[in-house]
Amino acid sequence: MELHEPTFKGNELKYIRKCFKDNLITFGTFIGKFEKAIKKYLKIKYAVSVINGTAALHIALKLVGVKSNTEVICPSITFIAPINSIIYNNASPIFMDVDEKLNLDQEKTIDFIEKKTFFKNNFTYNKKTKKKIVCVIVVHVFGNAANITKLVALCKKRNIKIIEDASESLGTKYLKSNLKNKFTGTIGEINAISFNGNKIITSGGGGVILTNSLKHYKKAKYLINQAKDNNVSYIHNDIGYNYRLSNLQAAIGLAQLEKINFFLKKKRKINQIYKSKIDKIKGLSILPGPSYAVNNNWLNILVIDTKKYQKNSYKLVKKLIAKGINARNIWHPNHLQKKFVGFERHNINKSLEYCKRMLCLPSSNNITQKEIVKITNILNGK
Repeated sequence: MELHEPTFKGNELKYIRKCFKDNLITFGTFIGKFEKAIKKYLKIKYAVSVINGTAALHIALKLVGVKSNTEVICPSITFIAPINSIIYNNASPIFMDVDEKLNLDQEKTIDFIEKKTFFKNNFTYNKKTKKKIVCVIVVHVFGNAANITKLVALCKKRNIKIIEDASESLGTKYLKSNLKNKFTGTIGEINAISFNGNKIITSGGGGVILTNSLKHYKKAKYLINQAKDNNVSYIHNDIGYNYRLSNLQAAIGLAQLEKINFFLKKKRKINQIYKSKIDKIKGLSILPGPSYAVNNNWLNILVIDTKKYQKNSYKLVKKLIAKGINARNIWHPNHLQKKFVGFERHNINKSLEYCKRMLCLPSSNNITQKEIVKITNILNGK
């Protein structure tokens, strides 16, 4: 039983056949159609499809001015892609703790900006390193919208850009404050979503850069196509990247996006079943989504009260895997990763604790109630 498998329920084969019939595999009309559909769904002005979510983050950071001798604030608990993307741009991460929803801790981040930085000539600088802090990467992990209302206001005042990594949160929407009715991935200066095979929709890999800035849109489009200035003479006046999404992948992505509401409905149902079963097991619960948003329930996170339940997350994952259940631990804190231990961190005291107490349960759209019962029976010692 896999952690998260793709589900194909719509026009995937029809659109793929169209690509083959027209002999348009790399380039073709599905790229534009997919981007248009994403823009319409998310209510954002511009979308640039790319080969994966990491590529989207790499370009997003570059476009806001992340480069050598600059710094980026980021959460410790996240898939490693946004941290690697900072390094790709020759910059340095500043690691922050996470809140109880495993997202960037807004209060600690604000505390760092207010106490550990200074504002000069319309830019924010780190008091310790004297380097410019260009942006904050907000990662909406496991589909949960990050609590960022106050942070967005402070960053605007301090000229610190917000970049959202909404790779896992397509379909998640805010319910309150000035972010009401906005989807994750539409709030920052420039943002990224992943369409990897394990995400809520897939294009067989793939991702998208999202922005309301025409300037960023044009530059992103230019850079992902090898910074080509002349298609005939092959003139390149900048360093570009081969990051564009293929027509074949876009065809799959378009068909998947057409079924997004079906997938979201399935996700809510799966989450409800898990809660109803696991609430009956002493010491275990399913991590609830934040009350200020409607979340896409991409993955169901098991929370362990280690005082009431005999195993921590590492032991429990081993037990589930031994039974053929592909559960996994949440990510190892990035500030403790071998290549990142030397970078600055601020008041991190929750991340490692959460790693011991939380794990990811299989959450594919096609998981059955019988399979969920099997999982919960194992958790209950049966």
